[in-house]
Amino acid sequence: MSSDSFNASSLNSLLYFIVVFPFRFYYFYSTRFLGVCRLLFQYNTSDTAETTASTTAVTTANTTTDINAETSAQNSAETTAASAQNNSTSQSEAPQQQNAVPAGGGDQTSDQSETQQSAALSSTNAPSPSDYNYGPAPTQYNIDGLTYINGVLIANKSYSLPADFNPGLDATCQNQFYKLQSDAAQQGLNIWLSSGFRSYDYQSQIYNNYVARDGQAAADTYSARPGHSEHQSGLAIDVNQIDDSFIGTPEAIWLENHCHEYGFILRYPQGKQDITGYKYESWHIRYVGTDMSYPIHASGLTLEEYFGIDSYYHS
Repeated sequence: MSSDSFNASSLNSLLYFIVVFPFRFYYFYSTRFLGVCRLLFQYNTSDTAETTASTTAVTTANTTTDINAETSAQNSAETTAASAQNNSTSQSEAPQQQNAVPAGGGDQTSDQSETQQSAALSSTNAPSPSDYNYGPAPTQYNIDGLTYINGVLIANKSYSLPADFNPGLDATCQNQFYKLQSDAAQQGLNIWLSSGFRSYDYQSQIYNNYVARDGQAAADTYSARPGHSEHQSGLAIDVNQIDDSFIGTPEAIWLENHCHEYGFILRYPQGKQDITGYKYESWHIRYVGTDMSYPIHASGLTLEEYFGIDSYYHS
C-alpha cells in the first residue's frame, strides 16, 4: 500500500468521524427521544382524559343522586300535603251535630237516627263551591228567639220567630232561585216567584182572613199563625199558582225532583201532613243550602224527621 493510498483512506475515515458519524448519531438518538416523548405525551393525555371522564361521571352521578333525592322529597311533600288536604276536606264535610235551641215550642232536642246520619254522609254528589249551582248556607242571625239546628233556621208550629224579626228575602236564596228558574226555562218550563218574604204583621192579616173564612181548625192545615211562618224567615218561596191547581203540572214535578240541586227542599211533601202540620204544598220550597238539601233529599225525610223534631202548636 502506498502512502498516498493510506493518506486518502485515513482522510476518508477522519471525515466520516467528523462529519457523518455525528449526524447519524444525532439522527438515531433524536428519533428515539422524540418517540419516547410522544409516548409520554400520549400517556399523560390518556390519563388526563380518563381522570376527566371519571370526574365527569362522578359529578353526573352526584347530580343525578341530588336530583333524585330532591324529586323524592318533593313527591313526599306533595303526597303529605294531599293527604292533609283530603283529611281536612273529609273533616269539613262531616255533618256537625247540634242540639236544637227551643224558641216558643217547649224543650225539644235534635236526635238524628243512623239512617238520617247515613244520608248526610252520602251526599257526595253535592256541588262544590266552585260549581255553578252551589248554594252556600244562608245568613245566620245571632238573635234571641231563633232556633238553629245544624245551621238551619227552624220555623214551624213548634218553633216560632220573634215578631220583630224582619230579614227580608235572603239574597242567597233569591240568587239560587233565579238559577233554578233559568235552568227550568231551558227545559221549556215556566216557574216564577209568587210569594217570598212576609212580615209578622202581614202573615197575621193573611191567617186571620183564612180563619174568618174557613175557621181556625181548617186554616191551621194550610196557613201558619203569625210568628210560625217560614216566609218570615226570608228563606221560603211559593211559586206559580199557590193552590192545588199546581199539583201534577210539569213545573211541579220538575221542582220536586230538582229543587235540591239549587239548595231548596220541598217543605211540605205528599203524605207527611201529620208530621209537618200542613197539607201537601207542591209550590212551597225552602232554602237550606246545597250542603243540606242534598242529604235531606236523599233521605226522603221532611225537615222535622231529619232533625228529629215535631211541629204542632203547644198552646
